[in-house]
Amino acid sequence: MTTPAARLRRMLDEQAPVVAPGAFNALFAKLIEGAGFPAVYLSGAGVANSLLGEPDLGIFTQTEIANLADYVCQAVDVPVICDGDTGYGGVHNVARTIRLYERAGVAAIQLEDQAFPKKCGHFEGKVVVPADEMVQRIEAARDARSGDDGILIIARTDARAPLGLDEAIDRAHRYAEAGADVLFVEAPQTEEELQRVGKELAGHRLMANMVEFGKTPLLPAERLAELGFCFIIYPGALTRALVPVAQQLLADLQADGSTMSWLDRMATFQEVNEVVGLSAATEWEAEIARRASIRGAS
Repeated sequence: MTTPAARLRRMLDEQAPVVAPGAFNALFAKLIEGAGFPAVYLSGAGVANSLLGEPDLGIFTQTEIANLADYVCQAVDVPVICDGDTGYGGVHNVARTIRLYERAGVAAIQLEDQAFPKKCGHFEGKVVVPADEMVQRIEAARDARSGDDGILIIARTDARAPLGLDEAIDRAHRYAEAGADVLFVEAPQTEEELQRVGKELAGHRLMANMVEFGKTPLLPAERLAELGFCFIIYPGALTRALVPVAQQLLADLQADGSTMSWLDRMATFQEVNEVVGLSAATEWEAEIARRASIRGAS
């Protein structure tokens, strides 16, 4: 059977650009899959915001996101890419993270070269570790995974903000030499910078991060593909779209004492249950009961 990692490798090499919206739980992963996207990105910022109600400051733990990754991987058939922050500690922690993610069924892990605790890639005040330390993280991840065809290692550098684009590109080259499968230069600030990343890192699989209202300009997937990016994530699009909708509904409920004015903007009770597979679950339950009754009658 083809593994999620093998499927993702093939997609990145043969079906680029692969666009992966960000999810923060299994329900929204199912919606992403249902909309026809080929992959799901489990966003660290989305998990911090939704699970803890906290900003993306490296607060949630390794096991919290690994458990959530397991739920998401069981809910969808498309490959799941999971944020791994800094690996949650030293090289032993990185290795354990890899094993937990592979056990959950994650297709690719994103590891970054920030100091712990990390910050969102589009926050101010980021600090990066020496490149050698990030190389150790990559080496640990490679050693811990099930094989060269196991979970993909996405090496992210946050050096653009504190050290400049030259350093970020130099680091990306080093991370490729260390065996990273995908390179991710976080937060280029102009289309020209994106173009330079694509040109100077040509020949490698490259990721682009589209963060609405962030530091990187929002470009269409077709344009990013022209610049050399085969993997494009939208980690916070759903969160940013849903927050104002939820705020407005709650304000109207507070004011009106009812949700009647929202009915034409809501999914029905039945529609939500179809998304989560109630019909299939009910049919399976009935089939189990039917088979049991046949056995009891024989």
